[in-house]
Amino acid sequence: MTETDYYSLLEVERTADGATIKSAYRKLAMKYHPDRTGGCTDSEAKFKAVSEAYECLKDPQKRAAYDRYGHAAYTNAQNGGGGGGFRGQAGGFSDLGDIFETIFGQSGFGGAGGRQQQRRGADLRYDLEISLDEAYHGKQTQIEIEVSAACDSCDGSGAQPGTGVKTCATCHGHGQVRAQQGFFVVERTCPSCHGAGQVIESPCRSCRGEGRVDKPKSLSVTIPAGVDEGTRIRLSGEGEAGARGAPAGDLYIFLHVKRHAIFERDGTTLFCRAPVSFTTAALGGIIEVPGLDGSRHEIKIPVGIQSGKQIRQRGAGMPVLNGRGHGDLVIQVDVETPTRLTAKQRELLEAFRETETGEECPQSTGFFSKLKDMWGD
Repeated sequence: MTETDYYSLLEVERTADGATIKSAYRKLAMKYHPDRTGGCTDSEAKFKAVSEAYECLKDPQKRAAYDRYGHAAYTNAQNGGGGGGFRGQAGGFSDLGDIFETIFGQSGFGGAGGRQQQRRGADLRYDLEISLDEAYHGKQTQIEIEVSAACDSCDGSGAQPGTGVKTCATCHGHGQVRAQQGFFVVERTCPSCHGAGQVIESPCRSCRGEGRVDKPKSLSVTIPAGVDEGTRIRLSGEGEAGARGAPAGDLYIFLHVKRHAIFERDGTTLFCRAPVSFTTAALGGIIEVPGLDGSRHEIKIPVGIQSGKQIRQRGAGMPVLNGRGHGDLVIQVDVETPTRLTAKQRELLEAFRETETGEECPQSTGFFSKLKDMWGD
């Protein structure tokens, strides 16, 4: 059976606004109302028809669905539901639209065409190794990558120069096709245009219609002072180009800091082990430790320091990333026992040992005293 167009029933243009549609309905409703026509069967049918049309077109959601799908939207929405057109179903299309938007990422009953947004290019990762000195000072460096970039021949459109694109015949430009599943109408990405809504008449020979080709690319990268292992630098729009002119993705540079010959790092704190002669450890003194800033730090060794003790130099560590100030430098003292003695040195040490009373090294004295107690000696 042929369905009469709702706009024709209300005698309005398809571009009519809500007020015009309402006014037209009131005029026709008064004309065909059963109380005015004395129960005329034809007038009663006409009254029901214009009422049904008005119930659809007065609601923006229902009107959008009707504009897009015609009476098919009306029929599918009511399958298995009792009848009466859109009447008694207020909010029904809005709720279904919310469900489809949740499941498929967009409304299945939208009024603005279902064409998918252009899919941006993929994000890329690049691993860059730097030294601890470079992490301390920061640096400007160049990297070379192989990346999909916009095709120069077609300027990223994917179409052969001099040709264009046309509306997809499968989805008629919507980017999606509809399928009936029970009493639901499901929209899926169009298999012909892959959601673009358009197809290329003559694909570019250089990129085969993709709009992008692989090519080498040189990029300048600024590494700020204070970066650490795993620090990530994002270069917006320097990733893979999107297909057919879609936006490019981003490039993420992951930094890896090489081990240093002297220093170890924990956040902004630098650690180093400094060997100290046993005479300096006993008598105290000054040692020099080079810093990553190029200066020499004088570290005061207190009298009688023990091996493994730590001395902290404030502000001599790594710079704070994107902030102010520096961390600390921590020196761990390793007392070194001499292994090569001259005859004179041995003689002096022998003389020193003869003068020992046990009070010079309280820790060893206490330790051996405990051993004697255990042995009962």
